[in-house]
Amino acid sequence: MEGIEKVCNFLDEAQTYYLATVEGDQPRVRPFGTVLLYDGKLYIQTGKVKPVSKQLAANPKAEICAFKGGKWLRVSGELVNDDNHDIKVAMLEKMPSLKGMYSADDDNMQMLYFKNAVATFSSFTEAPETFTF
Repeated sequence: MEGIEKVCNFLDEAQTYYLATVEGDQPRVRPFGTVLLYDGKLYIQTGKVKPVSKQLAANPKAEICAFKGGKWLRVSGELVNDDNHDIKVAMLEKMPSLKGMYSADDDNMQMLYFKNAVATFSSFTEAPETFTF
């Protein structure tokens, strides 16, 4: 579990990462900040009404990238929807600022976890470090 915890900590410390999806043949990238390690899975959160949700429903393959302190992290894999109420509550507890936009009981809050993920830490001065989960 060491690798996934390291990934989650890096994303927490970076505060912002960029999520890439595909819409047809057009790449789409946008900033995100939600991340949660829950029951051994790395989760992100969005709203089901947003274009990103529709893009992931059509093609669940995605990649995120974050940069902090001269190092960057790329995580690629498939994002899988998880409507578990407890996970939504855990995200809202971790990030209370989301409560103005989302509720664990609404039909909009969407939790997604990485499946078949490959995470690589890179820098210009060190060898890459890769984890799978």
